[in-house]
Amino acid sequence: AAAEYFERAQLLDPSLEIPALPQVEPRYYVEELEMPSIDVGASEPESHSDVSQYANADLRRRKRKEEMSLFNNSVEEDGEDNTCLQPQPFERSTCRAGMSTPQINQPGEMEVSPSKSARVVLPGVEILQPVDPESDEEPVEEGVTDEPEEGDFLEDFPDETEDLELVHARIGSLTNLRLPRFAKYLKRLCLRQNFVSFLDPEVFNVLTNLEELDLYDNKLRTVGDAFLKLSKLETLDLSFNMLKSIPEGLGSLNSLHTIYFVQNRISKINGLESCINLRSLELGGNRIRRIENLESLVNLEELWLGKNKITKLENLASLKKLKILSLQSNRITKLENLEELNNLEQIYLSHNGVKKLEGLENNTKLTTLDLGNNFLSAIENISHLTCLEELWVQSSQLLHSTKLT
Repeated sequence: AAAEYFERAQLLDPSLEIPALPQVEPRYYVEELEMPSIDVGASEPESHSDVSQYANADLRRRKRKEEMSLFNNSVEEDGEDNTCLQPQPFERSTCRAGMSTPQINQPGEMEVSPSKSARVVLPGVEILQPVDPESDEEPVEEGVTDEPEEGDFLEDFPDETEDLELVHARIGSLTNLRLPRFAKYLKRLCLRQNFVSFLDPEVFNVLTNLEELDLYDNKLRTVGDAFLKLSKLETLDLSFNMLKSIPEGLGSLNSLHTIYFVQNRISKINGLESCINLRSLELGGNRIRRIENLESLVNLEELWLGKNKITKLENLASLKKLKILSLQSNRITKLENLEELNNLEQIYLSHNGVKKLEGLENNTKLTTLDLGNNFLSAIENISHLTCLEELWVQSSQLLHSTKLT
């Protein structure tokens, strides 16, 4: 490489003296050579027009919260007025308590760790297009046939396994996995990104020690009675399926504290009345038009309803323990009905139609307030928020602001 460099340099400037290169094998010899400088004229300054995506303040916050972006090019198809909506990423935490994804070296590798966990991964697939929440069509995937793989991927794993992960394994039926043999010890079951469309109650009714169940990105339209006996279940992820309603029978899951129903086709919040121990509820990317039926969730601390069709902040008064409220990319035009939420620490309302900063008189514990991409004309009525650390405001109508004191 050095010889080639000097040869080209001498063509540009024949007067350059080329140092003698050592005649040894490069891998056994390293020597620093002084490279002659060549003035070939002024070059164009480096362009900084392509700013990193995290230079934007709103996206930096999303990165810090470890949230992923979805639906950058989603389209509203119902013909309604969406003037206060701009298609934007909706937030969803990618963290799962106890469901971390270990690194593997080769696709298809099966891994058993000393902590009694097992992981099976087949070659990954890439979704070519984001799922349109208004469409009933299934996502198109590259390099994947519609025919699921059959067989017992777990035949080599001991019955004492506590943690099972079968990711991208193209599993359609759970019958061949013989999951009941793990019933005595199994606590975490991850079946992400498969072709599961039916949950057999006879399989799940014996998994009574299950604490975490991850069925993210499958083909489920209903869960039937599969969860009725899972009294120890704490975390349930049914995101990226085809559910049109919240599954019935969740009230019997007394230990359930975290639910992910992101990006389904759910149009109404109901069926959660008995989930009194619920602490985190994610229903982003659905078809919900109204906040309702949450009165009994008195222990709820996080409510994520981004990218729906909600027009009003309402029916939140009973959520006294709520700390995080996220309603990004909805149709909200007014900050209201938050006076009972005294423990609220974070509000995310970017990409709505809010015109005035108001209604936060009792929310003195706020540390984060996100009102980016609304229609605010002034920064006002927040001088009393002495705990505020992050304020995100972006509006073409923003004319003046008050000082934060």
